[in-house]
Amino acid sequence: MKRIIPFMLCLVLLFCFSPMAALADTGGSGNIDGGGGGIGEGSGENYWNGGNDGVRVTVVNANTCLPVTVSIDITNITPTVQYHFGKVSKIQYRNGTSLSVDTNSYDYINPPQTMPRIVSADGSANIDAIKAYFCSEFAVQLIANETGMEYETLINGNCKLFLEPIVYLVFQGQKVAMTATEAAMYDNLLSGGLGSKMGSLTHKNLPFAMFLETLDLGFVAYSGATDQSQSNDTIIAELGLGIVRFAGQPATPPPETDYDYEYRVDTDVITPVTLYASREINPDSPAKVTFRIKGSTYTVSNIVIPAGESQLVWCKWHTPSSPEEITITVSSTKGTLSQTSIHVKIIRLDENEPPNPTATDRNDGFSTVGIPSRAVKASASWGVWWAQWHPYWVWISHWVWVGGEDGSWEDHGWWEDHGWYDFFRDNYSASLSGSMSLLPDDKVPTASGSTMKSGYGVKTTVNAQFTTNAPSSHVTGAQTATAYFPEFHYKDYWRLLDRTANGYSTQFQFKTNRYSTYNRRVHFLPIWYPNGQYTVDTYIQDAWTPAGMLSISIRDDVSISGSLYDDWHLAPLAP
Repeated sequence: MKRIIPFMLCLVLLFCFSPMAALADTGGSGNIDGGGGGIGEGSGENYWNGGNDGVRVTVVNANTCLPVTVSIDITNITPTVQYHFGKVSKIQYRNGTSLSVDTNSYDYINPPQTMPRIVSADGSANIDAIKAYFCSEFAVQLIANETGMEYETLINGNCKLFLEPIVYLVFQGQKVAMTATEAAMYDNLLSGGLGSKMGSLTHKNLPFAMFLETLDLGFVAYSGATDQSQSNDTIIAELGLGIVRFAGQPATPPPETDYDYEYRVDTDVITPVTLYASREINPDSPAKVTFRIKGSTYTVSNIVIPAGESQLVWCKWHTPSSPEEITITVSSTKGTLSQTSIHVKIIRLDENEPPNPTATDRNDGFSTVGIPSRAVKASASWGVWWAQWHPYWVWISHWVWVGGEDGSWEDHGWWEDHGWYDFFRDNYSASLSGSMSLLPDDKVPTASGSTMKSGYGVKTTVNAQFTTNAPSSHVTGAQTATAYFPEFHYKDYWRLLDRTANGYSTQFQFKTNRYSTYNRRVHFLPIWYPNGQYTVDTYIQDAWTPAGMLSISIRDDVSISGSLYDDWHLAPLAP
């Protein structure tokens, strides 16, 4: 039976990596496979040899979406690494871990069975071979041994393997190891300095080595173009990752939508596009991007971008108070836009309120389920280019004969500024964290701490903390919190919470329950709910940034022991 499971892995893994990752157009990147030449504007101090790649593997809890082991790096080569960024996974970066250069020794694993090529410059990487390799019993056993996890525990359906392609390259004369996410974050710190030298590798071939076809572990599926370098923000959010699901873990089906964004009613949102500059856009003739939304015009001016780079451009607006679908048109005076038409859908979340439980309700066949994975993104980063003139004065000679026959030549020249624009990138980031307190309502007569009987009500206080270094025009605080309940298997019915404190430190509570005798902010548990933990999952969202919406899923629980019936006492009336 143990040998059957890896073959089951192969079947489910087919939905995890896009085969297009290996077929991405790498136009102009032949220098990468050359092994000693430059890349982009590179030189002998900036290069990568084909085959100098690997994979970072992290074991992740399928329900919490959090790492449960240290990450390990697997490679066929014996890399010499002068600095790296530690064994940090994309999940940890998403949850707020900052990039940190590490000059300590670099640990890696050489597998006894050679891995297929992971990162390719010419489409020669075989995605089917990569899938088969990481589906094999050999690879899964190796990962179990190296991470210290029991093989049977790893494959029991509660864990997933999170994979990230790695490259070993030479940058500025130093040998470096980095994942696609680390390359993008490092490029942000260097204001584009990495991408300008190694962009064909770090911003195209490395991130497109792996990406998802379906939503999983809170990461969205990538559906954009694969024939051009991508922005740091797109790489950090969507590229450079693959997931192995084990038996019993169905793939999350891709949402069937015909719109680009889904927004909630009466909400501040940010709608972004990417502006690509094949030629320098400088302050002498800056770009202007215009968004047209429901008869209103939003214009972003004075956009500057160095040649070959890109930047997110966005507008901040408020959605209507009722559901509808809107088409946003976008135009630019310079550069190339990622989109010129954006279709958005405005929805309501307060139309699936749970029905009122009654004393006669029954659900004899009820069984608990795990909390489903939701799309979470706890941090985001983006940047804005600006330029400063770099003067370079050059004397322009203009020789003139002065004084007739006895005269002489005189230089009547002048100074000209033959300078150029130096470009700089202001980097911004934002993160979202939260806490939740779930307790028996104050009116529950027999509650003790967090222990209560079924049939009574629970109350909650949810706090969302939004932290950023960006101007307020770039972001919004968290605006929406939705609670999901175990008796409905965390679907079908939910409660949209009231926002009781606004700003970057937002607080949410249940709305006043119309079935509460005392008009309490409560959710009533069904009387049939079995003894044990009763866990409420709260999804916090609508904290918008130019690099997408931040969202987190937090939960808390109470203990159920007995039911409301246990508090009833029947006795004959006194004579």
